[in-house]
Amino acid sequence: MAEWNYKPFWDETIAELHRELGEETYGVWFSNMAYLGASEDNIRVSVPSKFFKERFPADYLAKISGKLNDLTGKQLTLSMETGGNPPEQPADRPKVPVSGTEKAAAAATAGEKTKAKPAVSKGIHPQLQEENSFDTFIVSEDNNFAFNAARAVAANPGTQKNYNPLLIYGGTGLGKTHLMQAIGHYIYQNSDLKILYITGEGFMRDFVEYTFQKKMSDFTKKYRHVDALLIDDIHTIEKGAGTQDELFYTFEELYKKRKQMVFTCDRPISELKNMAPRLQSRFQWGLHIDLKPPNYETRFAILKKKIENRNVNIPDEVLSLISKNISSNVRDLEGALNKLIAYSDIVKKPITLDIAQKELIDMFASQKQGNLPVENIQKVVANYFNLSLVDIKGKKRNKGIVRARHISMFLMRKMTEYSLTEIGEIFGGRDHTTVINALEKIENEIQTDTSLYSLLQELERSIKESGTKSG
Repeated sequence: MAEWNYKPFWDETIAELHRELGEETYGVWFSNMAYLGASEDNIRVSVPSKFFKERFPADYLAKISGKLNDLTGKQLTLSMETGGNPPEQPADRPKVPVSGTEKAAAAATAGEKTKAKPAVSKGIHPQLQEENSFDTFIVSEDNNFAFNAARAVAANPGTQKNYNPLLIYGGTGLGKTHLMQAIGHYIYQNSDLKILYITGEGFMRDFVEYTFQKKMSDFTKKYRHVDALLIDDIHTIEKGAGTQDELFYTFEELYKKRKQMVFTCDRPISELKNMAPRLQSRFQWGLHIDLKPPNYETRFAILKKKIENRNVNIPDEVLSLISKNISSNVRDLEGALNKLIAYSDIVKKPITLDIAQKELIDMFASQKQGNLPVENIQKVVANYFNLSLVDIKGKKRNKGIVRARHISMFLMRKMTEYSLTEIGEIFGGRDHTTVINALEKIENEIQTDTSLYSLLQELERSIKESGTKSG
């Protein structure tokens, strides 16, 4: 079959979409794609994974096809392939790595700051945990944006202003530290850049110790002469005693030098009441990502991965039981798994469904206390939009009511374990395809509408608070 060269048209199409959709959307969906080749009526592009291919928004695919057709005058189709080896990409549009082969290619095109991976492995960075790598992070629809943003930062530290600083926030045990350290691992293994990882408490201890010893020049050298500064749990850095002032000056110096900064926090920056305003404003720069509790499929995949890594035999029905009953965070999932493994080691018995139900009953009970009635979600959304529950669940097609209904469906899918069919039934017996369309509309809007993203966070917090009060 003859090979056609549509690459100039592909490059122009992607450049136009970059301008139209903005940096964040482009970084998630388009920086991971690369031109492979073409026939007369088809263009082949590489994508990082099967998951990416399945989740790629349909409207973006239509935009690509439309622009290609306008530029070429042909009706071209687009084929997405995983595992392909794309030709070298331009330095201003590096491919984010997802496999060993792709990592080497990305490192070679990442620009002057990130140099090619050394021929001999450096081993593990002394401040980082070996298991916290991109390869061991379970990617799902809930954390896909965070994962891709972290990889983009790792591939080009400090070069993308919109990603500096990168702030990852969310509850305990959701993977904030994992992603932060994965960034550190990748930079360390694929460049000669200097990395410093430390907790917020560690930063404070250093400040107090260096101040007491009158060695602040050493403190400054340690924190301001790095290429990537990773600080975990910045909410623990207390106000007073000059600690936040020193962090502010460190931030200013590194930002001016275009050095990468990554922070984690347990809540949005706006909720850090004890954070100095000028430091709080600096943290608002760059990109902020909210890590959410994993859904059932992700929880199951996480457990499956952990027993594979530990070479332990646990039936899928037991993993499913844990995944259905523990929905808070990864740490609680691992706690349940450790309890079963310890029990099996002590009594010398294989883990069965009956044993899991008996041994984990207390953990399951504590989780269920936090479950939210679906009515809470509908009530909070209805009250926010000055609507009634009848409006939310009914058949009215008023634009404002439909939007509130879509938001309510989206939050219900995110915050509960109800299936699409069950959600449709809850909203007046609607078909599951109606729910799918509602979810896709909200997901697509979130990519470009930051006010909607903030609204969803506000509603989610209100729903959780209402659940606590009703409990």
